[in-house]
Amino acid sequence: MTANSSLGTPAQLRDPNYTPPMAQAIPLGIQHVLAMFVSNVTPAIIIAGAAGFGFGSNSPDFPNLIYMIQMSMLFAGVATLMQTIGFGPVGARLPIVQGTSFAFIPIMIPLVAGKGVDAMGALMCGVIVGGIFHAFLGLFIGKIRFALPPLVTGLVVTMIGLALVKVGIQYAAGGVPAMVSLNKAIAAGGDLSGQEYGSLLNWGIALLVVVVTLAIKFFTRGILSVAAVLIGLIVGYIVAYMLGMVSFVNVGRAAVFALPNPFHFGFEFSVAAIIGFCLMSFISAVETVGDVSGITKGGAGREATSEEIQGATFADGIGTFISGLFGALPNTSFSQNVGLIAMTGVMSRTVVTIGALFLIAAGFFPKVGAVISSVPIEVLGGGVIVMFGMVVAAGISMLSDVVWNRRNMVIFAISISVGLGLQLEPNALFFVPGTAKVLLTSGLLPAAFLAIVLNLILPEDLADESTEEVSGGMSGQGTGLKS
Repeated sequence: MTANSSLGTPAQLRDPNYTPPMAQAIPLGIQHVLAMFVSNVTPAIIIAGAAGFGFGSNSPDFPNLIYMIQMSMLFAGVATLMQTIGFGPVGARLPIVQGTSFAFIPIMIPLVAGKGVDAMGALMCGVIVGGIFHAFLGLFIGKIRFALPPLVTGLVVTMIGLALVKVGIQYAAGGVPAMVSLNKAIAAGGDLSGQEYGSLLNWGIALLVVVVTLAIKFFTRGILSVAAVLIGLIVGYIVAYMLGMVSFVNVGRAAVFALPNPFHFGFEFSVAAIIGFCLMSFISAVETVGDVSGITKGGAGREATSEEIQGATFADGIGTFISGLFGALPNTSFSQNVGLIAMTGVMSRTVVTIGALFLIAAGFFPKVGAVISSVPIEVLGGGVIVMFGMVVAAGISMLSDVVWNRRNMVIFAISISVGLGLQLEPNALFFVPGTAKVLLTSGLLPAAFLAIVLNLILPEDLADESTEEVSGGMSGQGTGLKS
């Protein structure tokens, strides 16, 4: 759906306070929901799976996953309203769509891995305190942007994607419970005929989702193209249902209507969670600044004001804080919706407010979450392979703005080597104290820390030196491989 004369004049479409006719505003609002829906609920599914009460776990705590999905929708809508409507200094009063953040997943997984629902109290401690710290950053966010040039932000986004791609492959192959079952069977030297992890059926379903998503994305336009991942999941879901892979047991058990439950997972003080979330809030705040700037440039053709940037950061943090109080995960601005505004040319915050109301409505009906939880893990795997791969691609795109001189190559090389290395080999930190081990094995925090510190302390003199010295004289040369 693109902008046209029936929506309003060009000047009106660039005005955040303009409201298009409802006949167009409602579909545009739904379009924003479709663009972010899958990405919004996926982090809850990943964290529940890492903790051990997610897909395929047969855990008695599985209803907590449905609750987390429900809260992901509800508080994404609430946080979005903070941005579009605002109150006092909180909110940019721009068409910013908020949703559950992927950026915090590499931090959250080590905190909950294999610990069940009992670990969620400590996680919520991090969400709540991290949200407060994130809001506090709004007071001086403009003054710290210098510490996060494209070299640093691009590296961080790339590391986030690299931390997640493993999850996508595991889901496509059949999920963690199936993987554990296979490993146990192999270790016991038993019969592998009943094992499903990595089966051709699982991969066939996942690849079907990938193919359909790509076909819809590149061979259709408008709302279909925007919702390509969602449509790919729906097609995969239908095929999986026809193959007997879908169960509606949890849909039947779920309540029709339910209110959010304060401190659903309790609250457990955790130093590791607090440090991890506060450090990641710093990165997330700067990403929000980029999204606000992208919206004002793409939708209104102007730079974002200091008040808009500050208000957006306040809303980010307070939205995350409130989410944590009710058992939801951190919220942040969604970049895919920034691109959608540039594509439609509609800057109206009323349109995004309508989308937020749809999210809030869905959040009060647990059966919506139960239906989502009935999606086979292999189907979801196909979708997240695309999404997580796009996170890596977004990071590489940001890195394309970097001047690859000797200094920047050294910073990138050391940061990604240490960060990715610790992520791939966590036992290298076997004797490190528990809190530090949780933070370091995420890979993301050590990589970000090294990149920020090295960028601040290494002399700029290195920038004038040729990269040919560190690339063996081969910079800019062909690899000798046929394309």
